[in-house]
Amino acid sequence: MSAVVPIGVVLLLVYALLCRVRVFTAFTDGAAKALPLLGRLIPSLAAILAAVTVLRDSGALDALIQWLTPLCSAVGIDPALLPLILLRPLSGSAAIAVLSDLFTRYGPDSPVGLTGSVLLGASETLLYTLAVYFGAVGVRKTRFTVPLALIATATSVGMGLVFAKLFFE
Repeated sequence: MSAVVPIGVVLLLVYALLCRVRVFTAFTDGAAKALPLLGRLIPSLAAILAAVTVLRDSGALDALIQWLTPLCSAVGIDPALLPLILLRPLSGSAAIAVLSDLFTRYGPDSPVGLTGSVLLGASETLLYTLAVYFGAVGVRKTRFTVPLALIATATSVGMGLVFAKLFFE
């Protein structure tokens, strides 16, 4: 299975050579065309990363978790999952770090570990994705995209919690 990517690259190169494509020139031309796109994306990505850092380092995330803990306990959600639920829309790497921490604390086969895995797979880093896609094409007025994406994320988290309860507890 680990040979799939190298074999794919070799097949692509062979096909390009058979079609008489100048592979290196095509690669460098594509990279040159991508640089302006990268210039438009960097501010959006920097803003998302700064927001995640400020949220975690300022203690705002911990305060929000403490505030939401009684509500989560009342509806049957383990409060240990709150950092994952709150960070997943912002940053995939932060969510993976939180899930790794949950695995270390509770174990990957625990209800918290299994539910965290379902939640990570059921949701998307929507604000990051919107920043990348809208930044790439220059969209400034998002209209209903962000509210609907947040509703979709809440729905996926809710359904992930329901299915995790049904299958793992």
